Amino acid sequence: MTRSTGLGAARGVVFFAVLAALPELGLAHWVLNMLVFTLMYAVMSSAWNLLGGFAGYPSLGHGAFFGIGAYAATLWFQHHAVHTGYEPFLLLPVIGLGVAAVGLPIAAIAMRTRSDVFAIVTITFLFVVQTLAFNLRGLTGGAQGVSMPVPPFPGSSVEEPFFLVLLGLLAVSMALTWASMRSKVGLSLAAVRADEDKAAGVGVHVQGVKLLAFCVSVALTGMVGAVWAYYEGFIYPQFAVDPLITIAIVLMTFLGGRATLWGPIIGAFILELAQQYFAYALGGSQFYLIAYALVFLVVMILMPRGIVPTVQDRLRMRRRRRTVDGASPSGPPLPADPQTAAAAGGAARATAPAVRGDRS
Repeated sequence: MTRSTGLGAARGVVFFAVLAALPELGLAHWVLNMLVFTLMYAVMSSAWNLLGGFAGYPSLGHGAFFGIGAYAATLWFQHHAVHTGYEPFLLLPVIGLGVAAVGLPIAAIAMRTRSDVFAIVTITFLFVVQTLAFNLRGLTGGAQGVSMPVPPFPGSSVEEPFFLVLLGLLAVSMALTWASMRSKVGLSLAAVRADEDKAAGVGVHVQGVKLLAFCVSVALTGMVGAVWAYYEGFIYPQFAVDPLITIAIVLMTFLGGRATLWGPIIGAFILELAQQYFAYALGGSQFYLIAYALVFLVVMILMPRGIVPTVQDRLRMRRRRRTVDGASPSGPPLPADPQTAAAAGGAARATAPAVRGDRS
């Protein structure tokens, strides 16, 4: 294990340990509620990053898979009782596999296109799912909505199980991202993002790796949708299949930095906490949306490539300057004779090694 890998693992352990301890600190319900929604978006942003960041396929249809996961959990528990309160959480892997199975043929069709056309195809799918959710009243309840069983958890700690489950999903999503960054899958996704035709020409299984990224991404999103449905207790089509969900996770990923491990999580914590805080502070006046937008604009103006890539670039430049300074000791004083000075300068240019900064 390299030093950087060890430091990265230590940061991850500290991050999750701190978050896991938060429910035990006696925080107010509204604070825990903010953290629950923040974790929801952190998981979805991290999942979207596998497809939109590493593979370079900017999906705008993830809100549809969020809604499919929400309705899958709701429909199942309309016919099955909840006794301990943890049954919906135990069903999450099945829901994830089901959402991935639904997404597979969609991906096979949509990924025949690229870039802007792919984004249009996926957002079209989102609106199709939203229309079905409004009109399939026998399944979804239509505009009147449909309910989930009430969680039988103590009122003093009702948010804690949802918080911990979402924290577990975030750990899974980040672990998958970390593993892909250090495997042939990650290299293949990077090659697809850079130049898909050249990647296919050098032997990359382009279609397979794209479908894998798509299915994993939507599976995690669908599981978050199921957790959200159970947490809310009553869902409506306009909220379960909402384009704003997709827009939010895309903005968070861009804010933190695409194709990075921590970027989507940082973006989610900044934007979602800002939105929730301003909503609580400013009430129903909608002014919180202006404040929310200003936070995003300020960060993107100062760091247009995202927070993590910008910070990494600045650290590299600082290390490069230190390397150059350390490799360029001060020479003897220049002689007074101009011709001698010119000769000395030419000799120095001929013998001095070129100093290059670390580009890794």
